[in-house]
Amino acid sequence: MDSPPEAKQKVVAERAQARWELLIKGDVDGAYQYLSVGSKAATPPGLYKAKIKPGMWRGAKVDKVDCEAEICKVQMLITYDFRAPRGGVMKGIETPVPETWIIENGTVGYVYR
Repeated sequence: MDSPPEAKQKVVAERAQARWELLIKGDVDGAYQYLSVGSKAATPPGLYKAKIKPGMWRGAKVDKVDCEAEICKVQMLITYDFRAPRGGVMKGIETPVPETWIIENGTVGYVYR
């Protein structure tokens, strides 16, 4: 993907947003498809599904994207509800979540750690 930084940022932002929308819906299989080639090689679908626990996230939005060459740093703002151990729920907590995305052979993939 030999495009200007703005074009890369736009594509990465769209893919990051789409992945989170799938996670919020509970579609872990769909979200897995957004992983980079290397992440998929290191993390089989079954392991990914076992580690990802959907259900607590309520919203996600891309805050910013910075791309340098083929590596993009994405800052997501994730909204979730926190269930306290002794009962009670704190609703609508927003927290920043940093992500790394990589552009490999024209394909944009999330680097899962």
